[in-house]
Amino acid sequence: MNKSAITMVVLAAAIVAGIYYKEQGVSASAGGPRGGGDITVIVAPVEQRQWQQAVEALGTVRAQESVELTAKVTERVEQIHFDDGDKVEQSQLLVTLNHAEQDAKLTAAKANLVEQQREYQRIEGLVKNKTVASNQLDKIRTAIDVAQAVVAQTEAEVDARYIRAPFSGVLGFREISPGALVSPGTQITTLDDISVVNLDFTVPERFLSQLTNGSQVQAQAAAFSQPFSGTVTSIDSRIDPTTRAVVVRAQIANPDLLLRPGMLMTLRLVVDDRLSQIIPEEAIIPRQNRQYVFVVSDGKVVEKQIELGTRQRGWVEVTNGLEAGEQVITRGAQRVRPGQSVNTSSSERFSYQEAS
Repeated sequence: MNKSAITMVVLAAAIVAGIYYKEQGVSASAGGPRGGGDITVIVAPVEQRQWQQAVEALGTVRAQESVELTAKVTERVEQIHFDDGDKVEQSQLLVTLNHAEQDAKLTAAKANLVEQQREYQRIEGLVKNKTVASNQLDKIRTAIDVAQAVVAQTEAEVDARYIRAPFSGVLGFREISPGALVSPGTQITTLDDISVVNLDFTVPERFLSQLTNGSQVQAQAAAFSQPFSGTVTSIDSRIDPTTRAVVVRAQIANPDLLLRPGMLMTLRLVVDDRLSQIIPEEAIIPRQNRQYVFVVSDGKVVEKQIELGTRQRGWVEVTNGLEAGEQVITRGAQRVRPGQSVNTSSSERFSYQEAS
């Protein structure tokens, strides 16, 4: 055999050896142990835990009570008893209008009432002595009733000159000055009760059957890092035909008055809370319109068809096909087949020693 033939034989042997060792290296890197053996796969148990289905939405903060304070009559402002942003209590005096004329009328009305009552006592004595006919008393009684009505009317006119807070809350900016002439419709300031605020938001109509009063809401405002908890208190009776959504209202306690009307909040509404079986989403093997997983039982791979519920950030609910505690393959499912023996691990571990 000449040298060229020997060289070709040696070269062919080297190529075959190289291909063999390359295949062995690929097999080892795929997860199989050195020297052959079962493939190692990553598994996770079927967990049973509380599974919440939630709706995320945007909501607007509204005051529990809100009003624009105006005058009932046309009159000049005499005194202002508040500053911008004051916290006030119900019935607290805010503005005094000029009431000198009404005070004078009230004094005259009370004097007339006293005079009518005195006249009644005088006529009553004469009637007892049969000096005056009894029908005179009826006339005096009528005059007393009229005088009492005039007093009540004048007192109401005086009271209209004192503007008070209809409920406890926080005032807005002052829109008037002392000496200004105000009339019905002139805004004096605003008053908002924000000790408890309403959070209005919309929910798609498909969740309508799952909405109930008392459901919990977790909300977040861009201005604050802390979360706010609330409770659904009412659901609108109508669904918007354009958006196919229903307005839901939740109430949030606001003792520190951090939340203000008009604020935008992101929220999470829990519409269902149940005990469910869940697995990592990466364990699912979809085929056409069916879903499968590989389960490791007694060291062997078993394929199971399952039915899925809802999904949440890497997890999926299994409604049928699995039992709690079963081990499903999450990594390496593409390298195994049903009936194959495998080694299992709960996590992937990479180190210099394993790679060498």
